[in-house]
Amino acid sequence: MDDLAPLFCLLMLIPTFAILMAGYPVALSLGGSALLFSFIGLGLGFFELEFLFFMPQRVFGTMTNEILIAVPLFVFMGIMLERSKVAEELLETMGTLFGKMRGGIGISVCIVGALLAASTGIIGATVVTMGLLSLPTMLKKGYDPKLSCGVICASGTLGQIIPPSIVLVLLGDQMSNAYVDAQREAGNWSPEPVSVGDLFAGALIPGLCLIALYILYQIIIIWFRPNLVPPVEEPDPEIDRRAFLRKVVRALVPPVILIVSVLGSILGGIATPTEAAAVGAVGAVLLASFKICSGRDVAILITAVVALAVLFFLTTVFDLRITRTEIGAVDKAALWLAGLCVVILLGGLALGLVRTYQQGILKEVNQSALRVTCMIFLILIGAAMFSLVFKGFGGDTFIKEFLASLPGGVWGALALVLLVMFLLGFFLDFIEIIFVVVPIVAPALFLLDPAMSPVWLGVLFAMNLQTSFLTPPFGFALFYLRGVAPPQVTTGDIYRGVIPFIGIQVLALLILIFFPAMATWLPTQVFG
Repeated sequence: MDDLAPLFCLLMLIPTFAILMAGYPVALSLGGSALLFSFIGLGLGFFELEFLFFMPQRVFGTMTNEILIAVPLFVFMGIMLERSKVAEELLETMGTLFGKMRGGIGISVCIVGALLAASTGIIGATVVTMGLLSLPTMLKKGYDPKLSCGVICASGTLGQIIPPSIVLVLLGDQMSNAYVDAQREAGNWSPEPVSVGDLFAGALIPGLCLIALYILYQIIIIWFRPNLVPPVEEPDPEIDRRAFLRKVVRALVPPVILIVSVLGSILGGIATPTEAAAVGAVGAVLLASFKICSGRDVAILITAVVALAVLFFLTTVFDLRITRTEIGAVDKAALWLAGLCVVILLGGLALGLVRTYQQGILKEVNQSALRVTCMIFLILIGAAMFSLVFKGFGGDTFIKEFLASLPGGVWGALALVLLVMFLLGFFLDFIEIIFVVVPIVAPALFLLDPAMSPVWLGVLFAMNLQTSFLTPPFGFALFYLRGVAPPQVTTGDIYRGVIPFIGIQVLALLILIFFPAMATWLPTQVFG
């Protein structure tokens, strides 16, 4: 009977994916099928009931995981920025700024996509927003439909790889657990810790290189096929340049400051990803409030932003711990100033919450953030049950032995894992793949090559999933754009338009595979 256990755990995958394809809720599908097969295995005598006793401990571990607190905060931040029309103003302003040059709208879409990826990280919202705002304008001004669709889809998927990203938060937590488990199994009981901040730093350079490749491709199109990317309009000599400059600054500077504050505080060691996510949520409320407030309210909000900046400075320069037995006069003065800044910031935040609530924004954002957060954590619990039962059948040992037997050693195993994750990305969301597949395959890869960098592997997984979400015929980004594209844009236009960008993605993947330092250099420099 014991010899049938590995086969049984593989057979468990077939009805599970069939249930998922039928449209049933992911969390219930994973948890329910795992529970059903555990009882079948118990009756046949090759599953031990004690494995299920670990489930409450896993749920409690999820509830007390400080890293995962960043998830609802980043979700709130992203939805608040999306609902407050920050994306619309960014697209409009950048389109006006670059529109007078040939191919300018396409380049502006890439830049705005990168900014939205770093501030929201929500692929569907980014693709839909840019599809609604940019695609009609690009078509009206004579842009090639295929190129327009390709640029929008590719830019919209940058939320997978550009930090801070929900994908990287979840992936960082799972990669850390997988790496620690593999190191302990290999006999290393004090492995180097892997944090979400490491993954953020590791993904930054590959993400920026990917954006540069997108823009470089459009420059090549401008050079060799200028008829596909006409300028939007001729320069107007009578335009009020000062008013236009103020508009650009108003639309561009606040989101950039917010992104730098969140990501910079993590990379600078000032805040953990969870603390930085809280800063991002507060900043998103203040930024949304600026768009709907006027008069004295704006002055209060500006004061709150200044107080937040002063808090950052005080945290960096002074020791603000209040639990010390001895506090010097300078630190005590800094503590009093920090307390005053906190009061001012809370006042500005309260004003922002009231104003966004009066406009109906806050209620909608809270409801959306709650739905997304509940979905993520329910899937996490269902996936925990699934992986627990899978290991109870000896599936992890079977996977490890199977990958080790592949030709090519660790490179053959890595290629197969990337291919499987790529194909699963056609049918499953990144959350299911991260919670189900990564805990199974990542420890096996680390055991095959103990020197493998978990940061490099995590960034490789994220970029691989991004490529999958962009690839026909089932890429999620294509479906999002198809839902909002004008009638004259065909599905064939969308599919053909993304093919060059898929080639760019594959090129970026190969560069990352053969030059791991792209992902490992910055974390080493920042965190040591």
